[in-house]
Amino acid sequence: MAVQLNHTIVQAADSVRSSRFVADLLGLGEPTPFGPFQVVTVDNDVNLDFVRAEGEITPQHYAFLVSEDDFDAIFGRIRERGLPHWADPHHQRAGEINTNDGGRGVYFEDLDGHNLEILTRPYGSG
Repeated sequence: MAVQLNHTIVQAADSVRSSRFVADLLGLGEPTPFGPFQVVTVDNDVNLDFVRAEGEITPQHYAFLVSEDDFDAIFGRIRERGLPHWADPHHQRAGEINTNDGGRGVYFEDLDGHNLEILTRPYGSG
């Protein structure tokens, strides 16, 4: 059996609100409840299990490999909502996208400060 990532837990101040924000922005299906979690499934069957955090949330990084068309759609929603975005993970190049490895990428934050990224080419593929 090949090793595959199945799910990861995403801490959120409000798991319903945060899971809907991410699902809507990425153009994914409505989150589904499972126990204390709000589950967002991405296209390779990996689940983001949003759970209400007790206390301070430590921001994490979540990167999503998307097609060129999906990048256009998602980046369009980022701009429509006026969300701050950056070309780099350290948020030094505000309002820009990157063209790493011959693709496109952009970073933005979710409602809880998690650093989200969409990219059209895996790192090192160029």
